[in-house]
Amino acid sequence: MNGADARKTAEGLVYLSGFGNQHGSEAVPGALPQGRNAPQRAPLGLYAEQLSGTAFTEPRAQNRRSWLYRIRPSAAHPAFTRTDNGAIRTAPFTESVPDPNRLRWDPLPEPAPGTDFVTGLWTLGGNGDATQRTGMAVHLYHADTSMADRVFSDADGELLIVPEHGELLLHTEFGMLHARPGEVALVPRGVRFRVDLLPPASAGARGGAARGYVCENYGRPFQLPELGPIGANGLANARDFRAPVAAFEDADRPVRVISKFCGNLWEAAYDHSPLDVVAWHGNHVPYVYDLRCFNVIGSISYDHPDPSIFTVLTSPSDTPGLAGVDFVVFAPRWLVGEDTFRPPYFHRNVMTEYMGLIEGAYDAKTGGGFVPGGGSLHNMMSAHGPDRQTFDRASAAELAPQKIDDGLAFMFETRWPVTLTAQAAGAGHLQRDYDAVWQGLQRHFRNG
Repeated sequence: MNGADARKTAEGLVYLSGFGNQHGSEAVPGALPQGRNAPQRAPLGLYAEQLSGTAFTEPRAQNRRSWLYRIRPSAAHPAFTRTDNGAIRTAPFTESVPDPNRLRWDPLPEPAPGTDFVTGLWTLGGNGDATQRTGMAVHLYHADTSMADRVFSDADGELLIVPEHGELLLHTEFGMLHARPGEVALVPRGVRFRVDLLPPASAGARGGAARGYVCENYGRPFQLPELGPIGANGLANARDFRAPVAAFEDADRPVRVISKFCGNLWEAAYDHSPLDVVAWHGNHVPYVYDLRCFNVIGSISYDHPDPSIFTVLTSPSDTPGLAGVDFVVFAPRWLVGEDTFRPPYFHRNVMTEYMGLIEGAYDAKTGGGFVPGGGSLHNMMSAHGPDRQTFDRASAAELAPQKIDDGLAFMFETRWPVTLTAQAAGAGHLQRDYDAVWQGLQRHFRNG
């Protein structure tokens, strides 16, 4: 599919609405069986196949599975063989030791010509153990080429893709998703997909490589956080999550299928496209979500709320309220607190925070070093907060109502420290002078 056709396809997509729903879709009328999942003969000569994202016996509210009706069964493939991992790394991370220092990186450099989404994945670090389905990894991607005749799947975890520059068209087994900067796309564990890069929507728009962030969640699938005293509404609303409608490829041509399994990449040469699902139903499905739909809840009296109030998605752990990983967004919002230091406060946190910037500026960092495509890591109990310029400005500001709408930042927050890969610890784009942003915070203490 050329760039113009891909953009036309992306802009014409329709979706199914809702998070965690038991969706159903068919690309050809009559392809989806009624009344049973595996009839003796599936409609239209298709093969019935179940894809399970959780154990069969997990509680109904947490159980994830989908039934797929496809042209060929997934079992019909040749052997996989090891292939080069490139810059992808997987937990347990043992190339370095956890670092208590505050760390910040500039954006990834431009990719080498011919780099697609998978080749352009670059692992910063993570925690846990993918083989034990615990923890997470932080990746970045940069690419300038679509995945022609290449398909990828991740058996180690689900992938939350956060575009920062460039639009993506994701061809998945369930259908297609269009993900723009300011949106996120989630591909569940084990789901095969291909990524096309879209050309700029208008003449004069910035082109070039696509770039963004990826959270690989090894643990329980992301879910919407409980709302507690907030009530029935607020934060990310289920209706704003969009799942694809069925679309399939009936293609007899060589396709390289790459599988990430227990930290390594494996590859097989298929003689057909595995994106051949004609109909499906279930709740183990990919989706896209516009972060600007997030319904921000904040203080209308005093004090800055804890950042947990900005949680979009959470992967729970065995301890209530302690997430394996949270996905948090700092979306446009009003600040109205009286007698309040309005930017995020100075703090030390038992959770580890990796923060990225999608556009604009972040209200706690005004020194210029935290830019779109870059990121910062504050491991557990590392002291951080507003830089000196932000502190000086916010301490003296006139506290009129203020709209924060000139930036879009996010955070991957996790219960364990993030251990860096060797490539991240020694990267040329690691900012060696990050600590300097807090220099000049002077003593103001008056004793009496």
